[in-house]
Amino acid sequence: MKHIFVVNPCAGKHDCGDEIAAAIDLADLDAETYGTTGPRDATRFVTQWCRDHRGEAVRFHACGGDGTLNEVVSGVLEAAAEGNGGSHVEVSCYPCGSGNDFVKYFAGADFTDVAALAAASAVEVDAMRVTTAQGVRYCINTLNFGFEAEVCRTMSDVRRKPLIGGKMAYTTGIVRGLATGMKNPCRMTVDGEVWHQGDLLLAGVANGMYDGGGYRCAPRAMADDGLLEVLAIAPMSIPRFAKMIGSYERGTHLDDPRLADVLRYRRGRTITIESQRPFFIATDGELLSGTHFDVECLNKAVRFAVPTK
Repeated sequence: MKHIFVVNPCAGKHDCGDEIAAAIDLADLDAETYGTTGPRDATRFVTQWCRDHRGEAVRFHACGGDGTLNEVVSGVLEAAAEGNGGSHVEVSCYPCGSGNDFVKYFAGADFTDVAALAAASAVEVDAMRVTTAQGVRYCINTLNFGFEAEVCRTMSDVRRKPLIGGKMAYTTGIVRGLATGMKNPCRMTVDGEVWHQGDLLLAGVANGMYDGGGYRCAPRAMADDGLLEVLAIAPMSIPRFAKMIGSYERGTHLDDPRLADVLRYRRGRTITIESQRPFFIATDGELLSGTHFDVECLNKAVRFAVPTK
């Protein structure tokens, strides 16, 4: 199997290209690297590679954060939609971004060991297809609307700034979100049933368990069951929100009686989020804008290599 490390030089606090190249040499691994040149370049590269090498066994290692993983997965799924995918195309992740939340689902697995990544076995995991007025996009970890999307907008702005960036970027986003994203009108339909209509603080659709650099937003998620976790939280006062954050971070919010009157949760295969005014959603931290989003679970659509724990 061929190994290609797709490196995002803008991920995290510094360009991790040199350390990955050194780890490849140390592992004596027959592999190549590709440095991305801008947004969506990883998707373009992966899709084109699959077109040019149809049928060749390959494992793409996304080197960056969840956004880089999103782009690599999107390239694989776009190639599959063209008929250039299959069980011989796999994905893994070398986490060197600011969040790296999807790999936290696989507790105990060391994704920073290049030799272990190359030797890892692949498991089948779900993904999401997100249809907008602009076309189709994909997502593997979480999709957020409302307050969380505002947090993602801030994280993108500050992630490399001292003190307020890095691991503090999510906290910085929360502070800004308190001023700009506490009330968001929308209508949500789950598996054909109108599930919510009115204002929300936030809504999330999850395949993985974690978001925001370690917040356990979907503690009951199973990444291969063909179902997505759907969470909605109604607007609340800032003091009450401040008390809720700890529960949300620990992953105890679904059973927290203090949130029973504002929190709704269910599972579903298809979700529609819409509003009369344009709004942002964040797909694995990547922002999209529109008024109508259709989300569909793609059961076991991605072969994801997980190092032995």
